[in-house]
Formats: sequence, C-alpha cells, structure tokens
Amino acid sequence: MRLLLFGPPGVGKGTQAKLLSEEHGVPHISTGDMLRAAVTANTELGRKAKAIMETGHLVPDDVMIGIVRQVLSSPVAAQGFILDGFPRTLAQAKALSAIFDELKISDYKVVNFDVDDDEIIRRLANRVMCRNDGKIFNMETDGVTIDSPCPECGGTLFQRDDDREETVRNRLAIYQNTTAPVINYYKACGVVVNVDGMGPIDVVNREINALVTG
Repeated sequence: MRLLLFGPPGVGKGTQAKLLSEEHGVPHISTGDMLRAAVTANTELGRKAKAIMETGHLVPDDVMIGIVRQVLSSPVAAQGFILDGFPRTLAQAKALSAIFDELKISDYKVVNFDVDDDEIIRRLANRVMCRNDGKIFNMETDGVTIDSPCPECGGTLFQRDDDREETVRNRLAIYQNTTAPVINYYKACGVVVNVDGMGPIDVVNREINALVTG
C-alpha cells in the first residue's frame, strides 16, 4: 500500500493514517516525523533543517524534498507507506513524481478527504492537545474537557491558538488556494480517490480500504 493523504486541517488524516498503518503494516510518514528523524539522525539535511527551523522559518523545498527522497528510498518504506503532509505545493508534487520515477514507484493512490468547512471548524473547536507529549484529543469523542488531565500521561490539556474559528477559516482558505492545483495535478495522473470524511471514523476507514484495495 502506497498512499498520499490530502485534506484540510481537522479532516482526520492523522487518525485514518494511524488506522491504515496498523491494518496494513506500513509506516505512517508525516512531514513532522521526517524532519524530526532527520534532525535526530544528524544527517546533513537534518542539520540544515534544524538550523532553518531554529530561526522560525519554513524548511525550503530543496531540503524537504531531499529528506523525503531519503525516507522513501530507505528500508522502512520498501513495502509501502502512508505519506501525510507532503506534497503541499505543485512544485513539491512534481518533485515527488520525479522521486517516484527514480524509485520505480507507480502503484500509489492519492486519498482526498471531502469535509464541509463548518464541520472542520466544529471538530477543531473541540480539539485539545497535551502539553507534555503533543497527543491530540477530541472533547466530543474522547471524553475529555479542557480541564481534564491527559488520558495518556496525565499532562495538561490546552487548545491551540490556530484551532480557533477565525484562524481555522484562514487556514482553510490557504489550503484551498495552495492545494487545488496539486489535486488537479494528481487527477490528471488518474490516481485520486475522493473520500467522504464526514462520517464516523470506522465508516471512513472502511470507505478508504474499499477504494484503495478493491
């Protein structure tokens, strides 16, 4: 299984990626995970990324693409992968296609999550994060409140500023503007499957499995 997950913030990509990873025995590879691993391994690209991130700037395409190439060509991704958070721009998508050509990868799908903007805002308004371990919980579905201890480690829960409604609407607009060309690029490649992300987690999971393995 080789999947690229697309969808705006709050759509449930991380949740579905975790489920699919467990079900199919392939790694869930997120942009953040790749960067942290490269920094921890102290690779040349990791050192570059660390220096840039410490200044508060975004990691440029050439460094990010180099890290993606290293991860996808490593043994951990040999039997498949679920890529989450990359590519974000058309330039990155074209660079990823070149990496796939190098690695002779052709059997991949792009899973595009469709969720109503108001539903995303509602979901994010109920999202809290643990200050200790960064785990994310939903106040509606996970039985926690902003005043609850973290169910995993007992840490303090809080709501991120970028999960507030005005910020979320701005993030959604940015996502649509930058990602629409990427989705159109992959549609032209014939690899996009659209998934209704409005349903319960298990229903969405079954739909993804049916579309990508059927």
